[in-house]
Amino acid sequence: MQNINTILFDFGGVLVDLDKEACLEAFKKLGVRNLNEYISNYAQSGLFLQLEKGLISPEYFHDQVRMMSDRNISDEEIDNAWNEFLITIPAYKLDFLLELRKKYRVLLLSNTNVIHFNQKGKSEFEKQGLSLNHYFDKCYLSFELGMAKPNEDIFKHVLRNEQAKAHEILFLDDGKQNIEIAKKIGFTTYLVKEKEDFRPLFSNFTALWN
Repeated sequence: MQNINTILFDFGGVLVDLDKEACLEAFKKLGVRNLNEYISNYAQSGLFLQLEKGLISPEYFHDQVRMMSDRNISDEEIDNAWNEFLITIPAYKLDFLLELRKKYRVLLLSNTNVIHFNQKGKSEFEKQGLSLNHYFDKCYLSFELGMAKPNEDIFKHVLRNEQAKAHEILFLDDGKQNIEIAKKIGFTTYLVKEKEDFRPLFSNFTALWN
C-alpha cells in the first residue's frame, strides 16, 4: 500500500448501496417481468448492457422496455423503476472521499448508464451541497466510454489516460470478475463486500488524518 498514489472506485455496490429486488419488483408492477437474467449487481446484459455502454439512447431504451410490458407505461415510470436499483450513498463514504483526496488522486470507474448516473447518481453526490468534482479527480463512466468492465480495454484506457502505473492504483470493486481482470493487468485490488465500510483498509495511513 505504500506505493499507492491513486484510488479507483467502482460506483454501484461500493459507494452506492444497491437493491436489485426492489428494481425488479418496480418493473413487475409496470407489467415488465422476467428481467432477472438481464439485471445483476455486477454486470448487466442485453438491452441493459447496451444502455451501460452508451450504444443506445434512453429513448430507444424506453421504447424497448415498453414493448416488454402489457401496459402503456411512460418514460418517467420506466426511469423511476430503473432507479429503484440505487438506494443511497452513506454520508460517511462521501466524507471519506473528501479525506482521501487530501492524500490521493481519487477516480471513479463505473459500469453505469445515463439514466442512473444523471438522475440518481449525481443527486446522491450533491446531497451534502457539493458536486461530483469535489469527490473525484476524474470519472470514467461506461456509457461515455463505449466500453464496460470486465473488458480489459476499459482498464487500459484508464492507465493510458492517467499515464499511471497499474500497481500504483488501488482498485475497489464488488465484482469478482472485475477484480480478477484488474489484478491480471497489474492493479492493486480489493474486493468490497456488500455494504462494507472500507475505511479500515486505510487505517494504517495515520498521516491522512493529520
